Amino acid sequence: MSKIRGAIVVNTDRCKGCQLCAVACPKDVIALAQKKVNANGYNYVEPAHPDLCIGCVSCAIVCPDGCITVYRKKVEE
Repeated sequence: MSKIRGAIVVNTDRCKGCQLCAVACPKDVIALAQKKVNANGYNYVEPAHPDLCIGCVSCAIVCPDGCITVYRKKVEE
C-alpha cells in the first residue's frame, strides 16, 4: 500500500514570518523559527514536523510572497 507524503521547501530569504502558512497547515508541520532571522531581519517559518506533511499545498496557496514550494511523493508502507 502506498501513501502520498509531502515535503515543503521554504525560501527563507523571502519569508516575512507572517505565519499564514502555519495557520493554514492542517497537520501543524510549519512553525516560526524562534531564534533565526533572514537577511532582512525577519523570523522565518520552517518545517518543524516535516514527517507529518501530507502534501495538501494549503501553505503554498496562502503564502502572500510565494515562499513555499510543496513536493509530493508516493511512499510505500
